[in-house]
Amino acid sequence: MSSRPQYLLCLFLASACGESGDTTTAASTGTETTSPATDPATTGTSEAPTTSGDASSSTTTSGDASSSTTGDSSSSTTAGGEDLEMQAEDFTCILEWEKVRKFRITNLLGHMDEALEVASNPDGGTYPVGTVIQLIPGEAMVKRAAGWAPDNSDWEFFALEVSAQGTTIMARGTQDVVNGFGGNCFDCHAKAAPQWDRICEEGHGCDPLPFTPEQIEMVQMADPRCP
Repeated sequence: MSSRPQYLLCLFLASACGESGDTTTAASTGTETTSPATDPATTGTSEAPTTSGDASSSTTTSGDASSSTTGDSSSSTTAGGEDLEMQAEDFTCILEWEKVRKFRITNLLGHMDEALEVASNPDGGTYPVGTVIQLIPGEAMVKRAAGWAPDNSDWEFFALEVSAQGTTIMARGTQDVVNGFGGNCFDCHAKAAPQWDRICEEGHGCDPLPFTPEQIEMVQMADPRCP
């Protein structure tokens, strides 16, 4: 692979290339955008809303922790029913999750069959609460409770820093998390046609990523949390 794609992939996942990770390298998961952000806070850490309404904080967990298949450690009950407030330890080796086309998917509230059914439906659909989707280890989007974020179809975006020691949440929110190119996750996913529930893939209406499937696979395989 040429040096230019390698450099761009480093922006997506600094830890895979031995970077320090001082700059948040979140991309909206499955996103297909390279558009620059209009917000000068390009790290997405100072203004990204959190699930509690406070400024987002970094939380690190040991790489030995395994994700809960029931969501007991991070699920909660809201007026809209069940919810999933992800913690750093819930993000584990991306290769442990089911692969659908280019992205990886899991559901930590026990709705995996339903999530896979939506992901495989050629007509689209709405993902169940507790669904977690990642294109690369340094980013994620999580389906929250119904009504949690109506303007974003109840998805929460995450900027993650990953290492052999575990995962750190660098930023989380709905409209203010940005990727390694300075692109806003919400702005990209808002381009997806309604039937795709904000998921960006080829033909969904989002701008294309400048990477091949092989390059994305390389970044997934380089997840330092994997054994």
